[in-house]
Amino acid sequence: MRSFLPIPEQHPFPIQNLPYGIFSTPEKEPRVGVAIGDFVLDLAELEAANLLPGSDARSSSETSEVRCSRSGVFARRDLNAFIAQGEDNWREVRAALLYLLDEQTLALRSNDQLRRRALIPAQEVRLHLPVSIGDYTDFYSSKSHAANVGRIFRGENTALLPNWVYLPVAYHGRASSIVLSGTAIRRPCGQIKRATEAEPHFEASRELDFELEVGYFIGAENSLGVPVPIKGADQHLFGMVLVNDWSARDIQRWEYVPLGPFSAKNFGTSISPWVVTLAALGPFRTTAPVQDPAPLSYLRSDARTAYDIRLEVQLQTASMPAPAVVSRTNFKELYWTIGQQVAHHTVTGCNLRIGDLLASGTISGPGPAAYGSMLELTSGGKEPLRLPNGEKRCFLEDGDTVIFTGYAQGDNYRVGFGEVRGTILPAYTGG
Repeated sequence: MRSFLPIPEQHPFPIQNLPYGIFSTPEKEPRVGVAIGDFVLDLAELEAANLLPGSDARSSSETSEVRCSRSGVFARRDLNAFIAQGEDNWREVRAALLYLLDEQTLALRSNDQLRRRALIPAQEVRLHLPVSIGDYTDFYSSKSHAANVGRIFRGENTALLPNWVYLPVAYHGRASSIVLSGTAIRRPCGQIKRATEAEPHFEASRELDFELEVGYFIGAENSLGVPVPIKGADQHLFGMVLVNDWSARDIQRWEYVPLGPFSAKNFGTSISPWVVTLAALGPFRTTAPVQDPAPLSYLRSDARTAYDIRLEVQLQTASMPAPAVVSRTNFKELYWTIGQQVAHHTVTGCNLRIGDLLASGTISGPGPAAYGSMLELTSGGKEPLRLPNGEKRCFLEDGDTVIFTGYAQGDNYRVGFGEVRGTILPAYTGG
């Protein structure tokens, strides 16, 4: 397909993508939009013009608090109401958008007044968090990353703990500190105990790190006490974003035994603004890594699939004129698939809700050029990362900016995520 809008082949937002987000303009409140080329398509305007399919469908869950007719869902401040309408409505809306933006269709292209109202240059809008997030779970599903971190924290003999190859390990994160790309991150303070010291002390983290991840929003709920079966688990997901799970490694090292991360990760998690749907990513499904030993039956599927999404990390210090690439990897490296993560998360009967965010955990490939964290890139700070301007980094310093990008490459087009970026601010020194 081709849009009537001119979109270069390497642009992240062609007609094959159509990611959803929340945007505002100086004269209008936040509402739902779709990224198309260098524009944002205002779905509230299209809805008001009766150009999007109407429906009285409700969320499939009887316990959902988000129940409304299709009328007005695109004039809201988050995507939750639209997501709650379910997969059939997502499919209908996507089909309508594909039709309206196609180069052969005149309904939008030839209506000058509507086109001016509905197609807004991207540089003129302000983006907001796309979803009202109730709960956040962060997994630990890259085998290379888990082994690397275990080797640094515990040594070679216990690099990968015995349970890791049997279940998708995760921890419950903090939804309130999830922020949009571009939000600065304050260096955290906490308890730190170094190997040469007898007792911990309180100070600002010296080992601030990024973690390259992909997150997915829950699009269909399961009732409390009713697990989601592995077959069809992907159908409970709406779409994906890039995630930077900022981590204070020195705080983490002291606190993570026996219950795992807490204050080392609750100070900030950054996400990209545009939600790329699973429908757009469908052509990029690929075979997931072989699992050995075979997982237990509730995690076993004949259709284990991953997604071929290329990921890149850039780092820019305050004195660098441009960012430098420090890592490239791929989402398909995940050992535990997103379907397996959903199945395991709910096997106890845990109820996932519309808008909950699940994140993959740091995604690292098999070699140093594909590591997804500073902890790995610098061997725990022992081998500093050398940047093009001659600076070195063991961990992030104040003023550093981290940028993640990602895309799936098709034939003469790519489905992109845009970027998630954040700049490190000094630790809080107030009263």
